[in-house]
Amino acid sequence: MKAQYLLDSNVLLWLNSNPDRIPAEVIAELDAAETVYFSAASAWELAIKQSLGKLRMSGSISTFVERAGLLELAVTTRFAEAAAQLPMHHRDPFDRVIVAQAMSEGLVLITSDRRLARYDVKTLRV
Repeated sequence: MKAQYLLDSNVLLWLNSNPDRIPAEVIAELDAAETVYFSAASAWELAIKQSLGKLRMSGSISTFVERAGLLELAVTTRFAEAAAQLPMHHRDPFDRVIVAQAMSEGLVLITSDRRLARYDVKTLRV
């Protein structure tokens, strides 16, 4: 069975604005994946940072994820409760929700954040 992945916010941003930052072997994994998800929490985080002028993306997030064929994973009450139960290895609420989603759904989390590997979640490091 092919792997299913969840992109961390930074990886979603890089795919949109700086794809050369992602190693070729990770791109190959994504191309071969059964499903690649992004979290609604990532879209929310990136939209906030974009509105504050802290980052720039090529076009809108919704247009990019549609063109890239990524599937959205909603932030549900179940994921919020799971995030609240995680150990405090990481204080960022967006990252905590994304970790909870990956853990709950059995997805491999693609991230560059070393701290997220401290959770009991499968990761693929960028």
